[in-house]
Amino acid sequence: MSDAIIATIFQAVVDGNTRGALEGIERALEQGLTAEVILNQGLIAAMREVGRLFEAGEYFVPEMLVAARAMQAGLNRLRPLLVAQGIQPLGKVVLGTVKGDLHDIGKNLVGMMLEGAGFEVIDLGTDVSPEKFLTAVEEHQPHLLGMSALLTTTMSNMKLTLEALERAQVRERIRVMVGGAPVTETFARQIGADGYAPDASRAVALAKHLLQLS
Repeated sequence: MSDAIIATIFQAVVDGNTRGALEGIERALEQGLTAEVILNQGLIAAMREVGRLFEAGEYFVPEMLVAARAMQAGLNRLRPLLVAQGIQPLGKVVLGTVKGDLHDIGKNLVGMMLEGAGFEVIDLGTDVSPEKFLTAVEEHQPHLLGMSALLTTTMSNMKLTLEALERAQVRERIRVMVGGAPVTETFARQIGADGYAPDASRAVALAKHLLQLS
């Protein structure tokens, strides 16, 4: 019975069926399944499948978004239970779109995919200055910092943020990954970032790689 309920949650998330996912989670909890089992076998496994479908060219950004929203709704339901169980996230990530850039769809999708993979995400939103990134790093002590830019004119603010981290002597404490339509692997290396991801699915793989989790 429990396997069938987990399979229902899994499929609901893959299909982007938020209501189905939440109903499945309630049934699973009533059956006595732990929040950790539901998270790992239902939500996280589903988001791995969504990432696979995206990389195979079977899913595109709209499908990823609705799946990620279904996952996030389920995660919101489970989060208090996970905290009560003392379940630790894989790592903590601060995310933001750089100063001068108001685009957030890609950044939001990366955040949801990271949450779906078991990371704790602090989303600073858009138009984030180097100073605000630095303040967040000092306050939250994250393992990772993720920066997004969709405009070529704002990409330089990624470099300015890295320089601010260097000046404050906190750069060595964290791994920095960058992404966004005009950003490239070459640019990431030039500014001294630790990694570049072309899409949300590969951002998860990169985050795990940078923290030596895979």
